[in-house]
Amino acid sequence: MFNNIHSYIPQPILFQWGWLSIYWYGLIIACAVLIGFVLTTKLAIYKGYEKKAWQDMLFYSMIGGFIGARLYHVLLELPYYFLHPLEVFQVWNGGLAIHGAIIVGGLVIYYFAKKNKWSVLSVLDISVIAMIFGQALGRWGNYFNQELFGLPTDKAWGIFIEAVNRPLEYLSFSYFHPTFFYEFILNILLFIILILAYKYKSNILGLTTSIYLIGYSLIRFGLEFLRIDRTPELALLRWPQWASIIIILLVVFYWLRAKSLAKFK
Repeated sequence: MFNNIHSYIPQPILFQWGWLSIYWYGLIIACAVLIGFVLTTKLAIYKGYEKKAWQDMLFYSMIGGFIGARLYHVLLELPYYFLHPLEVFQVWNGGLAIHGAIIVGGLVIYYFAKKNKWSVLSVLDISVIAMIFGQALGRWGNYFNQELFGLPTDKAWGIFIEAVNRPLEYLSFSYFHPTFFYEFILNILLFIILILAYKYKSNILGLTTSIYLIGYSLIRFGLEFLRIDRTPELALLRWPQWASIIIILLVVFYWLRAKSLAKFK
């Protein structure tokens, strides 16, 4: 199995027909969105939410999340996109930052929840289950684009990265940590934990959302020590690590303010 990993070189384009190109990245993201749409709709209907209103919220939150993810990524790489402005719109080449999706998608959910007089925390508790599954599936798009890989490695499961996709300082290396796969596995484990938390503790509003935010922040914080893609750094930590720390602190602050769990039942 590992020999196949070493020898296989993924290609970003699934197939071409004339001017039409179907990219693995776009197809995988589309599948993640579709699965998330179906999964959360079923959960919402089971919980008594009106189907049409829920699907409207999902539609706009997914669009908002997509725009937020791209905008966040572009802002982090602003000097590069100043030099290559047309690449801002080339989303099929990758470049979606999950923290941007969380921020903008969360704001859209908040707006629709208030509009429909729903509990914001209850809506988020359902939404994050699909969110983490979509994130797990979406990481395979990074694999086919040969992006967001980790440090060089001689491990048997290291993946071959073509020279054109390697940072200059690692040009002499051929095999790198498959950080996309590490995150895929960890996200699936977190997805299972969220399912169990929602099944057995759904009466504690915000608990599933909090587990998602803290769980994914810990995953991302750890994996950033392996990743070598460009991102701003401060005090020896990469920006996604600082974002993870901020999210964890906000969640802890939220629960410390709660007088008791009964307040959220």
